[in-house]
Amino acid sequence: MAALRSSVATFGHETRFKTGFLALMYFDVLLTLAATQAGYTEMNPIVIGMLASPWTLVLAKGVAPLVIAWLLPGRLLLPSIGFMLGVAMWNVKELALGM
Repeated sequence: MAALRSSVATFGHETRFKTGFLALMYFDVLLTLAATQAGYTEMNPIVIGMLASPWTLVLAKGVAPLVIAWLLPGRLLLPSIGFMLGVAMWNVKELALGM
């Protein structure tokens, strides 16, 4: 429990989980931008609204994950890491099959 408490609001503990979370989130931004540039449509209704202004998308998908990773203990990010890994694999597969 002390290890979880010491990793809140820091990147000093459980850095591998926090870095993995951030890497997947930023990779998702790149995949989203690549897919929309290639003519694919975004399925997330929230992101559709952000695509009108790419800076809004980068700000929301760039700053929010950084704050989340800083505030949460790294182990609590594991479900999100698994989910985002699945999303990234799906997106890469769709881009590869569509080209």
